[in-house]
Amino acid sequence: MMLTDLTIAEARDGLRAKRFSAVDLTMAHLHAIEQLNPRLNAYLTVSHSQALAQAQAADAALAAGEARALTGIPLAIKDLFCTQGIRTTAGSRILEPFVPPYESTVTANLKRDGAIFLGKANLDEFAMGSSNMTSAFGPVENPWKRRQDANAVLVPGGSSGGSAAAVAARLAMGATGTDTGGSIRQPASFCGLVGVKPTYGRCSRWGVVAFASSLDHPGPFARTVRDSAILLGSMSGHDPKDSTSANVPVPDFEAACARGVKGLRIGVPKEYRSDGMAAEIEALWQQGLGWLRDAGAEIVDVSLPHTKYGLATYYIIAPAEASSNLARYDGVRFGMRREGQDLRDLYERTRAEGFGAEVRRRVLIGTYVLSAGYYDAYYLRAQKVRALILRDFTDVFTQVDALLTPTAPSAAFGQGEKMDDPITMYLNDVFTVPSNLAGVPAASVPAGLDTNGLPLGLQVIGRPFDEATVLAVSSVIEQAAGFDALPAIRAGA
Repeated sequence: MMLTDLTIAEARDGLRAKRFSAVDLTMAHLHAIEQLNPRLNAYLTVSHSQALAQAQAADAALAAGEARALTGIPLAIKDLFCTQGIRTTAGSRILEPFVPPYESTVTANLKRDGAIFLGKANLDEFAMGSSNMTSAFGPVENPWKRRQDANAVLVPGGSSGGSAAAVAARLAMGATGTDTGGSIRQPASFCGLVGVKPTYGRCSRWGVVAFASSLDHPGPFARTVRDSAILLGSMSGHDPKDSTSANVPVPDFEAACARGVKGLRIGVPKEYRSDGMAAEIEALWQQGLGWLRDAGAEIVDVSLPHTKYGLATYYIIAPAEASSNLARYDGVRFGMRREGQDLRDLYERTRAEGFGAEVRRRVLIGTYVLSAGYYDAYYLRAQKVRALILRDFTDVFTQVDALLTPTAPSAAFGQGEKMDDPITMYLNDVFTVPSNLAGVPAASVPAGLDTNGLPLGLQVIGRPFDEATVLAVSSVIEQAAGFDALPAIRAGA
């Protein structure tokens, strides 16, 4: 087995047993990046020298018996997390020259636990998209291929497509992502990975470039549920610098993976059976319920009646918050600057050149719904519907311990497919958006392949701050599915 094929748990054990060094592990991944990144475009910045320095420090810690949870483990960092001394672009021209003088809390926590940062992963510009086609630095290619059309270039999902592609292609052992409406879970489903969106407030947003502040959830990508639990344990924790960070204990997520589901009640929300759902996704959903039933869980039909309003609510609230957050990019304080005849002209020239079409579209929508005369009709009403969506989840979780649904309405689609109509693109998030509006934890687990040999994910949704149960249910699905298919493009292939 190549070093790049190891799981995080396997690599952790191998490092501590001194079967290989952190430098060996890091060099194997850097070599894979050198070979495949020109094609996949998963990384925007490769931190070669910094990664090797971190690997040497990890070997010293291992030799001294001072290993921590992630000592020597090479990761990709979504280029939305500020990294001290390393360029952070948010996938946008307007931040192309930005080098933060500080470290985000999540990446600081990972560094504290000994992780090695291989580089910054590509993403949809300011995390706005479901395909990783809106990045100012070019799209990311999904390492998976269709059986019947191997020449088609597929999207990895978005916005965290670079993170997902890097982990799937063995260019990192795990990665950070952010999930605002499905941007961890949908790419995880498209790339055959485990992706976890924790409860809002579980992982600090401090130092994460903001898209929609009340919806952004940092979380991990990995190839197994256990690996994602290890990463989540390091990423989590209270942060006094983030006013929305929850001061709650961080449980042993890794141990939770072995709990099983015997005696748990698993809900099946009828509203997630959308019109036109592919028969193979419906079949996989039923198979997942069968696996949980066989493992001792009770399956319960439930209702989330306001789910049908979720997507419309999200696409009012998220652009509104984006228009507020992106107002700081004015060409005056940091990032790109284009001189103008006066201050207003400077703003207009900088933003026109710095922001891509999807960002401009969402800023315009957001500014419109917040404007005088429309605030009550759109934004205020959307916030009221959001409260009803949260109440639905609160009520359901008095009846069941977790929910099981599909993650996405399709497998990965091709670059250029579905992209002429923004509404069609927005529908990719139909199953994932409600849990962001409610702030509850959710995970996507690879559970099968479609007729073209592309991965399909199942989504587990849990109670607030009960990621442990989400991981326990996900682990049972993972074991039953036995998903071991590999992408066509990967290190060593």
